[in-house]
Amino acid sequence: MSKKATGKIGVLLVNLGTPDTPNTPDVRKYLREFLLDKRVIDINPVGRYALVNGVIAPFRAPKSAKVYQQLWTDRGSPLLYHGIDLKEKLQAALGNRYHVAFGMRYQKPGIKSALEELRDKSVERMIVVPLFPQYASATTGSVQDKIMEIVKDWWIIPSINFISTYCDDPNFIKAFAALGCKYMAEDDYDHVVFSYHGVPERQILKGSDHGYCKLGSCCNSYNKRNRYCYRASCFETSRLLAAALGLRDDQYTVAFQSRLGKDPWLQPYTDDVLKTLPAKGIKKVLAFSPAFVADCLETTIEVGEEFKEMFEHAGGEKWQLVESLNSSQPWVEALREMVLQH
Repeated sequence: MSKKATGKIGVLLVNLGTPDTPNTPDVRKYLREFLLDKRVIDINPVGRYALVNGVIAPFRAPKSAKVYQQLWTDRGSPLLYHGIDLKEKLQAALGNRYHVAFGMRYQKPGIKSALEELRDKSVERMIVVPLFPQYASATTGSVQDKIMEIVKDWWIIPSINFISTYCDDPNFIKAFAALGCKYMAEDDYDHVVFSYHGVPERQILKGSDHGYCKLGSCCNSYNKRNRYCYRASCFETSRLLAAALGLRDDQYTVAFQSRLGKDPWLQPYTDDVLKTLPAKGIKKVLAFSPAFVADCLETTIEVGEEFKEMFEHAGGEKWQLVESLNSSQPWVEALREMVLQH
């Protein structure tokens, strides 16, 4: 009897992106590509072009470059090397029937080169894993958009399966909770803050299922109507993490960071929340950033250093950041299970 031939399965891991170097010209180049994405700044193209090239990139790049210089290591950008490490470990965990590639939505290594790598391996189908647990149009949606833009020109397009959201994946939750438990075993914390990257409120409303989203109690449950609502996803991740950590509802806060511009973004804002905590007797805080699976500027610098300084200035005693999953073995195993299920 002849055996049925089976080809390789391609797995594409995609993260957001990072400048090639922490120098101002490369940071400006990265900011331009990132912020000119119509899903990131979702205003009319002329206004977006003028805003990014006339205001944000020229003035923000030098400031951002100084922050990236604090973040940079001997291996370069953490977002990049954690991605490469994760790719190699997931490849080892999945075995020879799979080929794992890694790409960035912005800058290098790009999505196009990662897709070409998989095509060169003659994969029979692809499983795409955007490294964003909670779906948002500006992140996961943008990755999907870019991939479809590239493969539309291929003569043969293999089956492509997008893992669009895994905010409630049990193994993802377990991996993050394990990191938190390590810190909770070392000290008694008064409160836990789950800080997520923010998005403009208008983007949540634009993706609402026939007006279901009201930016309120609609996110108190996670269901088929708000499965792709970023706000609902963040609250669901927080509820599951809190349960895994043994927290009551009054022992944690969900907040949103990194807002840009004057339009309202998802609230409450983390920097506003943390300043009020010491006056309530909350002196020791354990902080998570569950929207990020790899440490980067928003975790290490913003949450780990800037928020710590704000909290202490307001009268707090200890602000401890829980590192991201990076390429930890529990995270590798969680991804392996996700891929096998798909």
